[in-house]
Amino acid sequence: MKYAFFPGCVSRGGCPELYPATKLICERLGIELQEMPAASCTGAGVLQEKNQLLGDTLNARTFAMAEALDLPILTICSTCQGVMSQANHRLKEPEYLAKVNGFLAEEGLEYKGKANPKHLLWVLVEDVGLKKLLGLITRPLAGVRMAPFYGCYIVRPTDALEFEDHPDRQTALEQIIETIGATVVDFEGKTRCCGFPILTINERNSMAMVGKHTLEAKELGADAMITPCPLCHLNLDSFQPKAAAQAGRPIGLPILHMPQAIGLAMGLSPHDMGLRRHIVNTTPLEVALGIPER
Repeated sequence: MKYAFFPGCVSRGGCPELYPATKLICERLGIELQEMPAASCTGAGVLQEKNQLLGDTLNARTFAMAEALDLPILTICSTCQGVMSQANHRLKEPEYLAKVNGFLAEEGLEYKGKANPKHLLWVLVEDVGLKKLLGLITRPLAGVRMAPFYGCYIVRPTDALEFEDHPDRQTALEQIIETIGATVVDFEGKTRCCGFPILTINERNSMAMVGKHTLEAKELGADAMITPCPLCHLNLDSFQPKAAAQAGRPIGLPILHMPQAIGLAMGLSPHDMGLRRHIVNTTPLEVALGIPER
């Protein structure tokens, strides 16, 4: 099972622990990842607000590279998934695709419209299968109550994300939580924005969003939160202390990127999963799992 790998920017920059964690679990799952080192950022939706044509051209460029490899695209970022899916949806219009290809021709590239960007979350449920994942679980996260946090880009707009053809995508993260042995803590904010997109223009509101989501999950009994998005991980973990100070209440809810949680359940160490780089202390979670204290 081989994919053209698009890790996104944050897993190689702001949260570099997420990239090796993903590589480790994919190796165990038998997923071969072909890097695309020349691929660029998707634009994260921010670029598209200013210049949609430029953003779509950058994504079509990545799609063309994957087509040249004759491989589907795998990403580990919800934001990348949403932005790429929306771009691909717009590029189905022949005249628009021809216009974009006019720019790609300068690099000797052409996008034929066959790319299928797919998040690791969906790959696990739809391609690998939860039965295979379950067979690789050696340390189930039994007794751990885990809140799913999808964020916004991997759940909307549903037409671009093909939810009608793949209804299981609406509950895929909960299915992963159950497969790795944890208990799902459902909460209202799981499909809302983490606050990252407005961090640089309205930090106070961004922190309020971080505080609201993490406090709500913790008050419902969550021991940790799991997200398929590095940007959500970055905001909810790195800025949680500031959000707690703004809210005037302690929070201390560990935030795990999905591959990290899966890796722990596979028996991989907290060190291998990069938990030592987190801002919010993960020791209580590790102790609950019977992992020796650091």
